[in-house]
Amino acid sequence: MSDYQTKRPPQVINFQPAGMARKGRGATNNMQGRYENDQRENFDDGWAQEEGDEVVALPTIVTEEQAKTILSRNASPDLPFNVSLNPYRGCEHGCIYCFARPSHSYLGLSPGLDFESRIFAKVNAPEVLMRELAKPSYLPEPIALGINTDAYQPCERELKLTRRILQVLHDCEHPLALITKSSLIERDIDLLASMAAKRQAVVAVTITTLDAAIARTLEPRAAAPARRLRTIRTLAQAGIPVSVSIAPMIPFITEPDLEHVIEAAAEAGAVRASYIVLRLPWEVNPLFQNWLNAHFPERAKRVMNRIREMRGGADYDADFATRMRGEGVWADLLRQRFEKALVRFGMGQRGSFATLDASRFRRPYVQPEKDRLSGQLGLF
Repeated sequence: MSDYQTKRPPQVINFQPAGMARKGRGATNNMQGRYENDQRENFDDGWAQEEGDEVVALPTIVTEEQAKTILSRNASPDLPFNVSLNPYRGCEHGCIYCFARPSHSYLGLSPGLDFESRIFAKVNAPEVLMRELAKPSYLPEPIALGINTDAYQPCERELKLTRRILQVLHDCEHPLALITKSSLIERDIDLLASMAAKRQAVVAVTITTLDAAIARTLEPRAAAPARRLRTIRTLAQAGIPVSVSIAPMIPFITEPDLEHVIEAAAEAGAVRASYIVLRLPWEVNPLFQNWLNAHFPERAKRVMNRIREMRGGADYDADFATRMRGEGVWADLLRQRFEKALVRFGMGQRGSFATLDASRFRRPYVQPEKDRLSGQLGLF
């Protein structure tokens, strides 16, 4: 791959002074994951980077890996799907608020800069998916694609894993739902439109804000807000039910844009909308607060106070009943604003996950391993 290194990344932590922003990256440092045995502290030895010094660009390293399984199942009552599929671990979009960041700790890597620069690609994902669907015990139900990390992040242009996965699902007439911040999804309109015509595909495009300057630091390598609106329009014109996901809602940063995002998305052809209040699990909390102090120091205290008001006084509450929406007066006001905006801009409820049809599913044929090893190869 021309723009990416494909070797296994070294297991090291590259510390940066907290609060120092890198162009094109969301995290401001490479904090340690919670499973590290040795804890380290930053220490100013007099060689700290001076203001105005150039920050060396951080390359993206894509590591190819062989997945043993590809479908993940959850029992969360606040999620509309039971099965999800993620072709990649880590995400180059670099969204500072990404709830999947802590998962890099399991790899011995940092949820900070490592998460957005050390990407793992499950290069055998289409083949593993085919084997899963071919099992006699498999019962078809909609698969959510790209939930943890974006299935259309930059390296997908070359790897085409998502495209191959879509082809498998298309050929098997298996329903799916996609969520993305990338315009690259337009590449696969031929497959998605064909599936949507049979109620087998819905798409959600995430737009947190219409302010390009905020988006550039919040989601540094995702498509610009205006480009995402154009993607909604393109998908809708192709007959694909598309919704807008306003997530996360960050008080005093993206929250003022709520009604504007719904209005713009409705005008572009979106038929549905949803929102999620900012979540700060595990390492996302200090990473987000570092970002907040780096880019919005004058609002940082106010933002965190409002978040705590919606989380029962804590930075985060993982309770299924409140983790997506928050609680209290401010959470209720946000809900009322959202519901009134849906009515005002004629946003309906078509194209939801629940409308997907799995009745046409055709189980694929996968040659048994013993047959593949027959003939001369079977001698070995």
